[in-house]
Amino acid sequence: MRKILLSIIILGTISCKTTSTIKNETTMQLTPKIKEILSHLETIQVFQGKNPLDISRKNYDAMAQQLSGSKEAVFSIEEFNIPSKNHQIPVRLYRPKGKKSNSSAIIYIHGGWFISGSYETHDAIARKLSNETEAVLLFVDYRLAPENPFPAGLNDCKDATAWLINNAKKLGIDVQKIGVVGDSAGGALATALSLELGSQLKFQVLIYPASDNSLSTASWENYKNGPILNKEWGLQAWNWYLKSKGDETNPLAVPVLIKDFKKTPETLVIIAQHDPLKDEGEQLAQNMKNSGVPVKKSLYKDMVHGFMHMGILLPETQLAAKEIAEFITKSLEK
Repeated sequence: MRKILLSIIILGTISCKTTSTIKNETTMQLTPKIKEILSHLETIQVFQGKNPLDISRKNYDAMAQQLSGSKEAVFSIEEFNIPSKNHQIPVRLYRPKGKKSNSSAIIYIHGGWFISGSYETHDAIARKLSNETEAVLLFVDYRLAPENPFPAGLNDCKDATAWLINNAKKLGIDVQKIGVVGDSAGGALATALSLELGSQLKFQVLIYPASDNSLSTASWENYKNGPILNKEWGLQAWNWYLKSKGDETNPLAVPVLIKDFKKTPETLVIIAQHDPLKDEGEQLAQNMKNSGVPVKKSLYKDMVHGFMHMGILLPETQLAAKEIAEFITKSLEK
């Protein structure tokens, strides 16, 4: 058994620190509920971890399942593989309670610093969003770095999206009512996806998106040691994801470099106040606005990165789900 005290877990990498160090890092104005969550993260234990990456992934699984709270019932969940060129893409299709035909649809792209995340880490979020939006939700279990660096994960997301669009009628989905939602690293992938396929998408939601591999913003400086994330392992994660110098300057890999968002649909960007990704999320939203994309930016005061995983204690998890549903409903009415 190995016990890891975490200052970074939500995006899937770990940093071992003493309890006193973590407490010193969280002296900013955090709410009692956030402090309770951080205290809980310190107690998570991993059994039979093979290496830091394996421990990190298992910690992420444990965190998500322990803090997400009870899972909502949905009408149905189906798992299957979508054929791609040289492999099969695992996906999970959620159908919400209520509407059964001519539905809207969400392609959901999960976070995890491009190296972690699975069906189970985001199951509670997927169920909640499917029910709240009354949309069919396709969760893409894309290939992860470092085993499969850029552009493998993005290609999986594009292929899964193309499959959903091509099979919309058979699935009972209105092809004019499809959009994408991505959180954290999934926000980077969603941004790249909508850049290329946006003319076929009706909406986009980015939840505290990662968009800049330099980690040089003021918010990264303010929160370089936590809570939740730290800069050292953030840089490591990007290095695992981007394997060549060309990748580091490719706008599809690093969304803050995108200059023209002409295909990008109407977008909601959700940002957390105490999040090192705050500034790059705001910059990404501004870049979209500068390119003529209708963008709504929503700041969640007092929140930390990954708060959508923390529904067991935070009402903001449900508030954000409702805001996403309202945004999608309005987007589909236009």
